[in-house]
Amino acid sequence: MSIEAIKKASTYGEVLNRASFFLEKNQKSPHIAQWLLKEQFSMSLTDILIKQRQHMPEEHKTLFIKDVLEASTGKPAQYIVGHEWFYDRQFKVTPHTLIPRPETEEWFDRYIKQLPSKSLRVLDIGTGSGVLAISHKLERKQDEVTAVDINEDTLAVARQNAENLGADVTFQKSDMIKNVKGRFDLIVSNPPYIGKDEWREMDESVLAYEPKEALFAEEEGLFFYKELACTLSDYLNKSGTIILEIGYKQGLAVKKLFEEAFPSARIDIWKDYNEHDRAVCIKSSGKED
Repeated sequence: MSIEAIKKASTYGEVLNRASFFLEKNQKSPHIAQWLLKEQFSMSLTDILIKQRQHMPEEHKTLFIKDVLEASTGKPAQYIVGHEWFYDRQFKVTPHTLIPRPETEEWFDRYIKQLPSKSLRVLDIGTGSGVLAISHKLERKQDEVTAVDINEDTLAVARQNAENLGADVTFQKSDMIKNVKGRFDLIVSNPPYIGKDEWREMDESVLAYEPKEALFAEEEGLFFYKELACTLSDYLNKSGTIILEIGYKQGLAVKKLFEEAFPSARIDIWKDYNEHDRAVCIKSSGKED
């Protein structure tokens, strides 16, 4: 299947089928074609089904073929259309931001449903596109949410997402928590945690297109956890909670770091739907550690 064959197709169904075969021929998932069609033109799966035999306008076909060509090179579909979904909301993503993952959405859903009704002060460290901070604020308008990131281009994307979604979040440029002041009831973070030894396990498209500074960390991926374990006691209110995303091999190592830093805290490792370690939850007892 070639691009010329896609160009000669007339209906939505023909174009989609040929684009799917083209991607498969280029060792890419054929399902990407349907996702691109759906997201680029704001169509539902029902819309695609209904339009199977309808003529695809040339301007739509031209844009869709451009998208498919980009996808065939390995460029993530989310960067092609410029957005991804998180907690049923559309977030802008660019090469300055990581693409939100379902694993992150899973632990976000777990904690957001467990919080008390009282208002909380919340800090998101390394916010990226802002999905955690913004989703939290939209789910709990009573909370005061602050989000920090070291990269100004990344913060610009997060601010735009907050504006688009109507979330009142305070964004601040900071290397980890160096510019942060005050104490918080809840601190969340999805820091870089992939060690150099895991480089070869990564998908080629992730390595080629997603920001490496948001992916990789020194000291076998533990660098930022060590920094946070040493410093977060100065920022966490008594009886506060810290929730950190982790790599699937890092549960026990990260738990040990925080057991040493918060000896009286309750520390749990949360698993994802694949039964991999995915987050560490540190609940302070309210005692002085």
